[in-house]
Amino acid sequence: MVHKLREQGLAVRGIERGSDVGGTWYWNKYPGASSDSQSWVYQYSFNEEIEQEWDWSCVFPQQPEILAYLQFVADKLDLRVDFDFDTSIDSISYDDAARDWTLTTDAGDALTADYVVTAVGCLSAAQAPDIPGRDSFAGLVLHTSQWPAEPLDLADARVGIIGTGSTGIQATPKLAEMSKHLTVFQRTPQWAAPARNRLLSDAERAELKRDIRTIRDTCKSSPFGHPYWPSEQSALAASPVERTARYQADWDRGGFDFLFGSYGDLIVDEAANETMASFVREKIAELVDDPQLAARLTPDYPFGTKRLPLYAEEFYPAFNRGNVDLVSLRNEPIVEIVPEGIRTASRLIELDVLVFATGFDAMTGPLTRLNITGRDGLKLNDKWADGPQTNLGLMTRGFPNLFMVTGPGSPSVLGNMPVTIEQNVEWIGDLIETLRASGASIEPTVESEQAWGDGINEIANATLFGKYASWYSGSNIEGKPKVFIPYPGGFGEYQRIAAEIAENGYDGFEISVPSPANA
Repeated sequence: MVHKLREQGLAVRGIERGSDVGGTWYWNKYPGASSDSQSWVYQYSFNEEIEQEWDWSCVFPQQPEILAYLQFVADKLDLRVDFDFDTSIDSISYDDAARDWTLTTDAGDALTADYVVTAVGCLSAAQAPDIPGRDSFAGLVLHTSQWPAEPLDLADARVGIIGTGSTGIQATPKLAEMSKHLTVFQRTPQWAAPARNRLLSDAERAELKRDIRTIRDTCKSSPFGHPYWPSEQSALAASPVERTARYQADWDRGGFDFLFGSYGDLIVDEAANETMASFVREKIAELVDDPQLAARLTPDYPFGTKRLPLYAEEFYPAFNRGNVDLVSLRNEPIVEIVPEGIRTASRLIELDVLVFATGFDAMTGPLTRLNITGRDGLKLNDKWADGPQTNLGLMTRGFPNLFMVTGPGSPSVLGNMPVTIEQNVEWIGDLIETLRASGASIEPTVESEQAWGDGINEIANATLFGKYASWYSGSNIEGKPKVFIPYPGGFGEYQRIAAEIAENGYDGFEISVPSPANA
């Protein structure tokens, strides 16, 4: 975003809480942190020189390599010169008379801007559960999203990790290898698919660079921003033998196409979904030696209705190790955290290190924590008290010229993030260029926000996503409105709608041109 606006001739400041670029990959340094999109599509496409110069080592890059890539991009484009690092925003307020924004930093500085673009990510507001005695633990406490940069020696440590979402699934096998003993505290069993990560050969890298434009075009038109499309065939129309063969081939290959590149009705039809769930149940039973333990690790809800993690081939077998225990919080809830460790309903589990892999106040949390006040003193937190209201997930009424990259109501977390990010950046940048000449401001209409929200609910309720609790609908945060937040209609369709809105003079948005005296 900084690069595009700078290329358009604007004076731009990037405000970054971290000490360097990287975002998610700057903060999330926990063992096992990895992309679950293939490396060749988990990168920028707007600069062909960068695309051709950078070489990925493997199919699913790990955190250090992704951070190195982002630093490489920052160097190539000389981006750091336009950033204020180690700087947080305490508040953002709109001045009705001046028609501009004031941003206050944690250092007490005030910045004035005609346009504000929030690029705070969907999963950056870390969440730790409110467990009695949480601050009393005498050992080392870590949240996976705030992992220290320096290596930790856990060889003699008894480690407890709370949470088995995507982060917990990535971290568990690594912590099991690193520590003397690992106790995994699981609230809800989680489905996972295999990654089958491996190194890329020189020939594969050359072939990918040759075909990258075609790959990109597929990503930009596909439902999930990945280089494949789900089959139009129903899982129920295939014979059991045919279906099992396909599932096995996809399972052996690894990656998200096990679900999203498979049959077209797995997320909309419970009976179709059950064919895949049944297959994966058998895989869990094969991967975990103890049948009772395998049963406790097996979910009782449809496959893929929560955010689907990869690395099943590492996570489930980790529980075969002699130094790993599972505590199912459904059967043995946590009563309190004490200096020595965690007290459950039946025992005290002594720990030296406690790791929270408990996720985030997703999608809305990073924005509501910015203390944003819009026109006529309207606070974003008040407007979104019953759930986010946006058009396209890019703007919200009452907050003129305030833009959101991958905001609530965009496809964002339901697909390959860089694809959505780039489309959002291009759309926002082009709109700002349109506004500049007249000094106009823009915001959604009431009707467009209502229609966009209704559309999201209608699509979500027609799928299994809308019928089961997940952080997609805020179910991991006590008191958070339970509404489906991301746009579930597919990235290709979202991109088409956004382009049509722009072509029609930003239909659904209200453009206000200042009077000559105030221009």
